Amino acid sequence: MRVVFLGAPGVGKGTQADRIAAQYQVAKISTGDLLREAVRSQTTLGLEAKSYMDQGKLVPDAVVIGLVKEKLLDPVCANGFVLDGFPRTVPQAEALGMALTASGITLDRVVNFQVSREDIVRRLSGRRSCQKCQATFHMDFARPKVNEVCDRCGESLVQRSDDRRDAIEMRLKVYDEQTAPLVRYYQERGLLLPLDGSGTVQAVFQHLSQELAPYRAV
Repeated sequence: MRVVFLGAPGVGKGTQADRIAAQYQVAKISTGDLLREAVRSQTTLGLEAKSYMDQGKLVPDAVVIGLVKEKLLDPVCANGFVLDGFPRTVPQAEALGMALTASGITLDRVVNFQVSREDIVRRLSGRRSCQKCQATFHMDFARPKVNEVCDRCGESLVQRSDDRRDAIEMRLKVYDEQTAPLVRYYQERGLLLPLDGSGTVQAVFQHLSQELAPYRAV
């Protein structure tokens, strides 16, 4: 199973990637995780990425794609993989396609998780986290026992700056601008699978599992 998960922030693609990876025993590849691991391990690409991150700059595509290429060659990907949130632009998709072709690998599906803008804003703006123990809560779906107080350690919960409504709207605008061409790119290649992500985590997972079952390892 070799699939890509696309979707705006807050659609739940990371949660579903975790579940699919566990269900079908394939690797979950998140570029955020790859960057953090490369920096921690002080690899050549990790050190290059760190030089940009320390300056508050975006890590160039070439570095991110290099990390993805390395991961695809890792034995943990032999049974398949789920790419979570990558690629994000057409140039990234083209570079990924060339890397996969060079390795004799083809994509099975590109799942585009679709959730209404109102639901995304509600999901993201309701998130709260504890800066001390890193526990996370949601003011609608997973409320703490005491309002705005962490159940685990008793510290005050905070809302991340990028989970405020104005920041969410900006993130969605950027995502729409970058991703509309990407959706068309994969649609034209017959790989795109639109999927309603507005249900419960379990309901979405069941639907997703049914769609991806033909591609599981035998």
